[in-house]
Amino acid sequence: MKRWMSAVATVGLVVAGLTVAGPAVAGPAVAGGDRSGTQDLNRWAADTWQSLVAMTDEETGLPADNVTGDLTTPSAYTSPTNIGGYLWSTVTARDLGIISPDEARDRLSATLETLTGLERNDASGMFYNWYSPSTGEKLTTWPDSGDPVYPFLSTVDNGWLAAALRIVREADPTLAEQADALYDSMDFASFFDPAGAAGLPAGTNRGGFWDAPPPDCSVEAPMYNGSGETSYYTCHHYDTTVSESRIATYLGIANGQIPATALYGTHRTMPPGCDFAWQEQLPEGEYRTYDGVEVWEGAYRYGEMSFVPSWGGSMFESLMPDLLVPETKWGPKSWKLNHPITVEVQKQHGLDEAGYGYWGFSPASNPFGGYAEYGVDIAGMRSDGYTSDAEQTDVDIDRPGCTVGTNPAPEFGDGVVTPHAAFLALPYDKKGVLSNLRGIEHDLGAYGPGGFYDAVAVHSGTVAERYLSLDQSMIMAAIGNELTRDKLKDYFVDREMEQLLRPAMKQQVFGSSWGPGGGHHG
Repeated sequence: MKRWMSAVATVGLVVAGLTVAGPAVAGPAVAGGDRSGTQDLNRWAADTWQSLVAMTDEETGLPADNVTGDLTTPSAYTSPTNIGGYLWSTVTARDLGIISPDEARDRLSATLETLTGLERNDASGMFYNWYSPSTGEKLTTWPDSGDPVYPFLSTVDNGWLAAALRIVREADPTLAEQADALYDSMDFASFFDPAGAAGLPAGTNRGGFWDAPPPDCSVEAPMYNGSGETSYYTCHHYDTTVSESRIATYLGIANGQIPATALYGTHRTMPPGCDFAWQEQLPEGEYRTYDGVEVWEGAYRYGEMSFVPSWGGSMFESLMPDLLVPETKWGPKSWKLNHPITVEVQKQHGLDEAGYGYWGFSPASNPFGGYAEYGVDIAGMRSDGYTSDAEQTDVDIDRPGCTVGTNPAPEFGDGVVTPHAAFLALPYDKKGVLSNLRGIEHDLGAYGPGGFYDAVAVHSGTVAERYLSLDQSMIMAAIGNELTRDKLKDYFVDREMEQLLRPAMKQQVFGSSWGPGGGHHG
C-alpha cells in the first residue's frame, strides 16, 4: 500500500514568444515575458521531481541511485549521498509548491524511519556506502554483477547525508527530534587524520574507512575519534581544497569535532616547481599564514583569469557545497572570487575554445554507455584530468623550465555537456545558464519525463537517457535556491555553525582574479 499519493503541480508548457539569444547559440522561443526564467525553472523542477519520485521506494523512502529514462526501472542500490539529496529535494519540492506539506512530511518521515534502522558502524555512527533501496539492507554483493562489496564508510557521502539531516530538522520542526538523533550520532572526527597528508601543514580527512581489511590498499589504524576501534583507512586523503568533499570538513568544524585549521590542510594547487610538474599547470601564487599555519595559495590561469582549480576540472567539485553553505558570503576573498571565475572558465571552454555551442561539464552518465568523468581538463590539477569530449581529448601544455607540452592546442571532438553542471552556475550567470539549458532542451532534445537527461554529446546528438539521483538532487537544490532566495542555506546554517566556521573562512585569500582591470568581464 502506498504511503502517499503525489500531487504534482501542473506547470504550463513553453509556447512561442520572445527569443533570448545566448553568446554562441540562439536560445529557443520562450514564453512571453519569461525573461526571468521563472516559468522554465518551475517546470524543470516539477519534471525533475518526477524522476526522484520514480526512483524512490514507497515503503522505505529510500531513492535508487538511478532510473531509466522512461522512469520505469530504478537501480537496486543507493548511497548516503543519494538519500541526502532526496531529503533536500523533498523539502525543495514542498517549498516550490510541487507537493503539499503533508506529502513532504510523510516522505521525509518514511526516510528518517528507515535511516534509524539501517546498519551502521557503531564506533562512528556513520552509514555504509551501499544499501538496498527496497529493503534497507547493507549490500555485500553488487546487484548488477554479483561481485563482492566490501562495506565502506565514505567521508563525503556521509557528509551529504548529514547536511540533509540539518536541513530536515529546520524545514519541518515536527521531524527535528528524529533528524537530530541521527545527526548527533555521526562523528566526523572518525575521518579526520590529525597528521594530515604528506607535505601539508595541517590535518585533513581521509577518504573514508572499512571496518574489515579490504583487498586493496588500506592503512590500519585506531579510529581517529578515539573510540579504540581498529579501522582500515583509505590510503588517500581528501587533500584538495576545491572538492565536493569539503562539505564533511565544514560539518566537522561546525560540530566541534575537528579543528578549523582543517581548512588549511588541503592543496589550493600543488606547490610550485618542477618536482610537481606532473600537475596540469605550474601555479602562480604566494605563501600566506593563517592561525600560525603557512599555506601555499596557488592558482592556475585560463586566459586572463586566475583561479583555484579542482582535481578534475568539473563543476560539481567546485560548486556542489555552495548549494548549502553560504561560501561567497563567508569567504569574500576566496570563494566569492573563485566561484564565478570557475563558471566563466567552463563557459568559455564550451563556447569559445572547444566550440561545442553549449557548456557545463561534470561526471555523469556516458551517452555512449556507462559512466564517465567530464570536466575542463586544463582547469583541473590532475594531469590526465577529466575531459570535455567523448574522445577524451587530453590537453597538455608547457610547464616553463620543466616540461614541454605534448598537446597544447588540441582539436576537441564530440563534447559532452551535463545539465546539472549548468544548473550549479545559476547564482553566477543566470542569463547564460537559461540560454544554455533552453538550447539543451529544445535544440539537442536532451529532455524527457523526468526533466533533463543526464548528459548529451553535442555534435552527434547522442543522449544518455538516464536520470541519476545525485545529479537530479543538485538540479532541485539549484532551482530551489534561485526561486526561494536560498532557503536551503537558511535551513542548513545555524548560529553555532556560523560562529565556528565563518571566521576561518573569512580570513582565507585565494589567488583568484579576473585579470587586468578586475571585475566580471565574461
